[in-house]
Amino acid sequence: MFKGLGAQRLLAFFAGGWLLFNFPLLGLWDRDATLLGVPLFPAALFILWALLIAVLAWQMERPGQTQPDD
Repeated sequence: MFKGLGAQRLLAFFAGGWLLFNFPLLGLWDRDATLLGVPLFPAALFILWALLIAVLAWQMERPGQTQPDD
């Protein structure tokens, strides 16, 4: 079903993102603190979301990977 290292990495990033945005780990950021004037919880959500998108974009745009034409 998932052939190649790239597809396996994407599946691992999906699972990691799912865990990051699930309750037990997301509850770590629910504090009465601020980051540059923004409450920590929304700031952490945005930063984690942006990092996940950046890592996925980097993975998809890596040079040297060819996509088979199906």
